[in-house]
Amino acid sequence: MTQTTKSPLTHVRHVALAVPNFRETVEFYRTAWGLEVVEKDAGVVFFGTPAHPEQYIVRVREDEAKRVDLIAFGAENATEVDALAERLGTAGIQLVTEPGTLATPGAGYGFRFFDPDGRLIEVSADVEQRSARPLEPKESIPQQLSHVVINSPDVLATKRFYEQYLGFRLTDWLEDRMCFMRVRQDHHILAISHGPHISLNHISFEMRGLDEFMRGTGRMIRQGMPPMWGPGRHSAGDNTFAYFTDPVGNVVEYTTELERVEDEDTWVPRTFSTAPEVADQWGTGGPFEPLLPAMLNTPDQGLWTPTPL
Repeated sequence: MTQTTKSPLTHVRHVALAVPNFRETVEFYRTAWGLEVVEKDAGVVFFGTPAHPEQYIVRVREDEAKRVDLIAFGAENATEVDALAERLGTAGIQLVTEPGTLATPGAGYGFRFFDPDGRLIEVSADVEQRSARPLEPKESIPQQLSHVVINSPDVLATKRFYEQYLGFRLTDWLEDRMCFMRVRQDHHILAISHGPHISLNHISFEMRGLDEFMRGTGRMIRQGMPPMWGPGRHSAGDNTFAYFTDPVGNVVEYTTELERVEDEDTWVPRTFSTAPEVADQWGTGGPFEPLLPAMLNTPDQGLWTPTPL
């Protein structure tokens, strides 16, 4: 099957996490990380940012097992949602839920399915937007969700699925171990990294600017949570980075100034090395090796299993 000429997807909406240490994780995202609670119920909290109209960008649910409940992407409209569901069904990909009204904050119209690694993926449109405001200078809280990176033992097969069925395009490679994928002009909203098992690599949050990125990093340091790698600047994507871990061991990143692909017709994917001077252009982030085990994460315990919410 050939790749669709234009992806029906627009952006990554949110990542939903299930965690055993619920209260500690909720406090981390609310106080240390700088998100705001937009809705909550027994055993679940939805986090947003005042700077973005997306209903929520992180969901934390209490569970005995640590897992990624789902990764949600936005689509242009309900017609695109229906067309994508039909295309997946015709290709023999079983839908977990059929297109319909969603029962989560902001509702909207969408459906769910498993990717080839068993991750639950949601695609939706027409989600009600929240009021948003521009962040003030020096306001060091996340402005929006930037991208999510996943680990797969078969990067090429997973990449092929997202290209063929969801219209993702390859932007760049990090050697042959990580591919950066886009749907619009942002360098990537999804990256797929080689790992020994299927797991979450990290979730990245865009800050207002370089000063706010550094202030957010400094806030984490002052709270006794120094970055495991960073602050620095990548070559692939040309974005700044500072990586931390949440209480359950998932890696989260502050970033800003992610590269944009302005001309689809002339873009040629590049391959970057993992040499220290390439991985961190500034040379300020320190050694990468301490972060690697955290980025490999533990095997996802929720594969091929629909989330209860």
